[in-house]
Amino acid sequence: MQVLVRDNNVDQALRVLKKKMQREGIFRELKKRKAFEKPSERKARERGEAIRRARKLARKQMQREGLLPKPKPRSFDARRRPAAAPLPSTIPATGS
Repeated sequence: MQVLVRDNNVDQALRVLKKKMQREGIFRELKKRKAFEKPSERKARERGEAIRRARKLARKQMQREGLLPKPKPRSFDARRRPAAAPLPSTIPATGS
C-alpha cells in the first residue's frame, strides 16, 4: 500500500493511509487476530455478516425495482466534517 505525501503534509497522508486501511479491512483483521475467537462466536459473527449481506442485496434489488426510493446523492461538502475549533485553555497561565 502506498500513499504520496504532498507538500510535506504528513497529517493528510496519514488520513489517506488510514482510510485506505479501513477500506481494505486491515483494522478489522487486526482486531480479529488480537484474541482467540471461540467457534461459537465465529459462527454467530459469520451468521450476522451473512444476514447483513442478504439485507443489503435485498435493499438494492428493491431500489432497482422502484419499491424503495434511491439514496440521496451525497455532495462533496457533506462528506467533510468541519475542523473542530481548539478548546480554550482552562488552566490559567502562570507567568512572572
